Parts: sequence; C-alpha cells; structure tokens
Amino acid sequence: MRYVKNREDAEDILIEGMYKVMDKIQSFKGNGSFEGWIRRILVNESLMWLRKRHNFNISIENSNVEIKTTITAQDKLQEQDILNLLNKLPVGYRTVFNLYVIEGYKHREIAEILGVSINTSKSQLILAKKRLKSMIEQLRYPGVG
Repeated sequence: MRYVKNREDAEDILIEGMYKVMDKIQSFKGNGSFEGWIRRILVNESLMWLRKRHNFNISIENSNVEIKTTITAQDKLQEQDILNLLNKLPVGYRTVFNLYVIEGYKHREIAEILGVSINTSKSQLILAKKRLKSMIEQLRYPGVG
C-alpha cells in the first residue's frame, strides 16, 4: 500500500510477488534473512507495476529548497494516518520517499531502478518531504495557511 493507492492493485502486486517467491524459492541461498529476500522481491514487483503505468522520466525544477525536519510527526501519527498522507503524494514523490526513507535505498540505486538521474531522485525526495511537512502542518492547524 505504500507504493500504490488502491487496495486491489496492492493485492494484485502481492499475489504476483508471492508467486515469484514460490517460483524462485530454490534461488534463496541463505545469504541474509528470508524476510529480506521476500521484501526485495515484493518491492521489485511494486516498482515493475509502477514502471508499466507511470513515467518517471519527468523534469523537476531545480530549486534550492532547504527542509528542516523539526516535526516529530511519526511519534504522533498512527500508521494509517501516515499511509493516508503518503497516498496523497504524487507517484514519483511517493515512490522515491518509500525507497529512500523506508526501504533504505541510496539515490544511486533509486536512479538505476527508476531510470532517472540521481538529481531527479534527490529532488523528488526533497519535494516529497516538503509536501508531507505542509500536509502535517495543515493537520495540526486546520484552516490556517
């Protein structure tokens, strides 16, 4: 659900991913955790689904935006609230944010996976953080802005 907005698409991705897990189970060599191996397959399946439906080769204005991360929203928001906020992000922002912040990929890896430049990956992350910050501030002070 972190990569796609709609539950039916997420279920389709999960089913396809688990099929690949079962089909490729013999290729698991025991290097690292089994959970990590499955996660990698499911993340890759999600990214393949997104690549088929969205163009990640987009131009982003290069502005020098500084983001201060003084909000500790993760302590105050429920998991579903965070997913709801992520679902409001554009696909590119949400995908890069998930890969970098949650999955722990580096910008170089994200750029290779999505077929974009490293600077696009960095810009998407900065803009995602800025948009999330704005949405969180609106939740804290409804009607202000």
